[in-house]
Amino acid sequence: MRIGELAERAGTTTRTLRYYESRGLLPARRAENGYRSYDEGDLRLLREIRTLQDFGFDLEETRPFVDCLRAGHPAGDSCPASLAVYRRKSAELDALIGRLTSVRAEVGAQLARAELEASADLPGGPAPRCELGGQP
Repeated sequence: MRIGELAERAGTTTRTLRYYESRGLLPARRAENGYRSYDEGDLRLLREIRTLQDFGFDLEETRPFVDCLRAGHPAGDSCPASLAVYRRKSAELDALIGRLTSVRAEVGAQLARAELEASADLPGGPAPRCELGGQP
């Protein structure tokens, strides 16, 4: 198939496909007429790349999965290099979840403090001022 058909079937653009080709993720085969030529295997590579990118993998992190498929394995994650990328990404996600959990706890503590201060001022005290509009 030609580049336009592959792009359409993969849900991407021809520009993206050319970029992947320049990065060595997509083979650069040409037909006798000079047009790029692709097959179902290339579509499978693209779907693997897109799925991994949807999961947050950067383009270079998809390379071991692509290489695994190109080597003839039934799945892009059936090779040791792919499993290593999964492990690294899983550790990154665990660290990110830890940081987000900590930030959420800090925000919750600030909210609780602010609500407590706001409620202490209400019975008989002046209404809080909103500084955004300059109105009391």
